[in-house]
Amino acid sequence: MTAFAYKGRSALGEPVQGQLEAESAEQIASRLLGAGITPISIEPARVGSGSLRRLWIRAGGGRPRTEDLMMFSRQMYTITKSGVPLLRGLRGLQSSTHNEVLRTTLGEVLASLEGGRDLATSFARHPTVFPPLYVDMVRVGESTGTLDVAFLRLCEYLGTEQEVSERVRAALRYPLIVLAAIALSIGIISVKVIPAFAPLFRVLGNRIPWPTRVIMATSSLTQHYWWAMLLGAAGVAALARRYVSRDQGRYRWHRAKLALPLVGDLIHEAVLARVTRSLAICLAAGIPALQALAAIARTTGNDYLSEGILRIRDTVERGESLSRAAAGSRLFPPLVVQMIAVGEETGDLAELLGEVAEHYRRDVDYRLRNLSAVIEPALIVAVGGIVLVLALGVFLPMWDMFAKIGGHG
Repeated sequence: MTAFAYKGRSALGEPVQGQLEAESAEQIASRLLGAGITPISIEPARVGSGSLRRLWIRAGGGRPRTEDLMMFSRQMYTITKSGVPLLRGLRGLQSSTHNEVLRTTLGEVLASLEGGRDLATSFARHPTVFPPLYVDMVRVGESTGTLDVAFLRLCEYLGTEQEVSERVRAALRYPLIVLAAIALSIGIISVKVIPAFAPLFRVLGNRIPWPTRVIMATSSLTQHYWWAMLLGAAGVAALARRYVSRDQGRYRWHRAKLALPLVGDLIHEAVLARVTRSLAICLAAGIPALQALAAIARTTGNDYLSEGILRIRDTVERGESLSRAAAGSRLFPPLVVQMIAVGEETGDLAELLGEVAEHYRRDVDYRLRNLSAVIEPALIVAVGGIVLVLALGVFLPMWDMFAKIGGHG
């Protein structure tokens, strides 16, 4: 396919421009007209920054965020609910979306639909944009004639995920800002402040107090070997990234994250909230439990927990109930396992899984609200310790010099 840059006007007369990929300019013109856009010019995209942009996109950059998919799902719900032909609706969304990757992907989805494939199969060809759970929900909606309901549930699910992610970022923002400020302050003091006092401190000779020795050594190391420190940090980061990029390393890192103090339980419960919510939505939509568990395992974002969910699926596949499989995996606490068992007995498993997800959501909210209250004392102690060492390092030698001057006087 060739990338074409187009300019045109919408049905309201507003100027529209962008890039699309197709075999020919005629295909681009046909798509634009189908979307209600009158083309003015269609030219092959220039080589240069556009090529670099496409290379960046192919490397995985600029992928749609959760809010982009949520908005797309809401728009697809409106299209399918109102009875607008699917091709026409997708062309309209393609011309109006602001995310370049999603716009290009929708162009390829349109080409796939025009080639005779169904919507779920067309989505499945782009796993970096549409996750397996998304595709499975769309496939069930297509097969049961409830595509509008599938998109509505996906929109609600993505909205909840977005809300939880925003709360996690908000809870971690303050500690990260404080840590960054501490690092910046230490750097400024080591490079600018301590060297100004160093000649005075050396007057004491061997009688320099240990806090002063520590900050002088740190300052000297930072001044003379800052490049080595940066290279060392970059090397460690590169080695860590390479280790985590491998399956075994990523698995161990994901398992270690769950054992971290303060945030380990929060990560665990946030993932379990996503798992139970996803399973509730899938079962309510009519997706078989085995298929739902396989799709959910690929979207947890944690290889250790994904392996546990796959073990649950394998156990269910051997004929065990979901509650027994969940109990054997040790991923869920006994209370949650009991709720799953009650749901299986009463036939309301999807509803009870939704209540479990809500339980986890409330627990995650509670932990997030208290995270700052737990971290703040540790930050205060850390800042106080640093200030104490700096104060002692600066003032102790001054007191010694004043004492010597007073003794000579």
